[in-house]
Formats: sequence, C-alpha cells, structure tokens
Amino acid sequence: MPEPAYLDLCTTDAAFNLAAEQYVFDSLPRERMYFLLWQNRSAVILGKYQNTLAEINMPYVQAHGIQVVRRLSGGGAVYHDLGNLNFSIITDADDSKALDLRRFCEPVVRCLDALGVRAEVNGRNDITIDGRKCSGNAQYLRGGRIMHHGTLLFDSDLEVLSRALQVDAAKIRAKGLPSVRSRVTNIRPQLSRDCTLADFRAALLGSILREYGGTAYRFTAEDLAAIETLRRERYASWDWNFGASPACTLLRRRRFEGCGTVEAHIDLKHGRIRGLRFLGDFFSAEEPEGLAKRFIGLRPEREDCAAALAGAEVSRYFLGLRDEDLLALLCE
Repeated sequence: MPEPAYLDLCTTDAAFNLAAEQYVFDSLPRERMYFLLWQNRSAVILGKYQNTLAEINMPYVQAHGIQVVRRLSGGGAVYHDLGNLNFSIITDADDSKALDLRRFCEPVVRCLDALGVRAEVNGRNDITIDGRKCSGNAQYLRGGRIMHHGTLLFDSDLEVLSRALQVDAAKIRAKGLPSVRSRVTNIRPQLSRDCTLADFRAALLGSILREYGGTAYRFTAEDLAAIETLRRERYASWDWNFGASPACTLLRRRRFEGCGTVEAHIDLKHGRIRGLRFLGDFFSAEEPEGLAKRFIGLRPEREDCAAALAGAEVSRYFLGLRDEDLLALLCE
C-alpha cells in the first residue's frame, strides 16, 4: 500500500480549490489516502443541497467581492477568508455506507490539544471550544471513497462572517437545507502560546503526518489542466453556484420617494424567475403585470434585468419610479 500523500494547494481561489479537491477524489490513484491543506480569499462555501439566496446576504457579498461557490458535500454554508485554514482527507470508506465525521475530526482535536486548546467534537459536524464553533465539517461519500473537509477558524474576520451569512428570513421562503447558525470563535486567542497561521498550518500538517504518515504530491501539468477545466465548467459557473438552488420565493419591499411602496414577490426555480408579482401603494397608468412578464426566465441579476427593461417606460407602471429604482428592488 503506497504511503498517504499530502498536497499544499497554492491558490486562494475557492473555485479552483474545490475543483482540485474533486479532481483528487475522482482521478488520482485510489489506493492512497490524500491530505490537503488550502485557503480561500473571502468566500462563502455552500452545501450541495442549499438555496444560495437563502444563505447569503447578497448585497453585502457583491459589494465586498466575496466569492460564492457550491461544494460537493451537504451541510451548511461557511465563510472562508485568509484567517481560515481548510483541510481535506480523501480515503477509502472501509466498506462503510454511512458518514462518520468524528473519525476525521478527532486527529484535529488532538492537534489543538497539543497547542493548549481544549476542543471537542460536538453535535453532528462541529469542533467547538467552550461550546463555540471553531470548525465546521462535511463529507461526501461515493463509490467506496470518502471526502472529509473542514474549516478551521484561526484568525478570521468574524464580523464579515456574520454579515455575509446574514439573511432576513422574513423576506425569503425557501426549500432546501438551511444552515444552523452557531456561535463561533477563533482558535488563535485560545492558544497557550501565540503563533501565526503559518505556524499553525505547519503544526497541523506535522500532527497529521505523525498520525498517518505521508509524502508530498505535486500536481502535474496534466493534473492542473484537468482541474482548470473542472473549475471553469462547474465551480466557477453560475449554473452550479446559483442555478442548482431549489425553488424559493423572495419578497423584496422598498419605499421610493415620489412613488410609494413597491413589493416584488419573486418566485424562483433553478435560480431563474418563473413568477413575478408587484404589490404596493403606487399609482400606475398601465398594469404592472405587463412589465413583470419581461423578467420571466431571467436570473435576478442586474445585467439580465437591465436588458429586459430596454424599450420599457417604467414610470407608466410605477408613477415616479426610475429604471434604476426598479433594478435596485429586483436585484438588491
């Protein structure tokens, strides 16, 4: 049996890193176990079965350039930044047909213990410190192989985390699996002796190698080309990250000076508008239903909706409303 292999992913692009993880799972020799360490610049990583718009604060995410990428495994949405370290373990499932998150969390807990942090595996998929979550974990099981991946909040910006994942539940009725919001904490303040994230990364890698053994693996040019194709066709695509969402209904409501209150009730399926109804206390020279038809089948994104308004006179449907106001309502 070949020694386990470890890979240090060198990019901070979430779409590339998740593509690399899937490539290792699908395409590298199955007789080895693989351990991956990786980081993403600011990103929200969604569980496979989640509704994207129900999990993220879309205006905040867009304004701050935060990536949104869906992963292969189930579970809840998590926030990554460069203060966060991610790890993946890919290996045989040992004839198991059930997910076992504790098996792969416990080596991480032992590493934290060696650094003076009293952590424990808690609930179905968390590592906690004094009841506060410092690591969320998920698994993907297919064809006798298992992929376990987890986040480690070392020195993340918890304010950005809370705002990126902050959704007004009153404004969305969604199908799919919602995240369970937990109190979170960083690992760094809990250490018995302070260290940098690079030091922590080295300590975790050393702990895993002592437990499992392993040699470094470097992607070949062929590996990298295949990963880039997977990145482009899946993890960087709108269809995967937004279009794969279950059905949901959005309520967007805003009061506009000189017009009144306008509500947009938006019915989405596979991330596209399949129904749209306007309500409010506005005045109208023409029935808004005629304008609403222009948006059916579109993504609720500014570029698509702006194109749909070409040739329309918005103020005839909503007296005193500008095109820009309607776009802000539909695409906020």
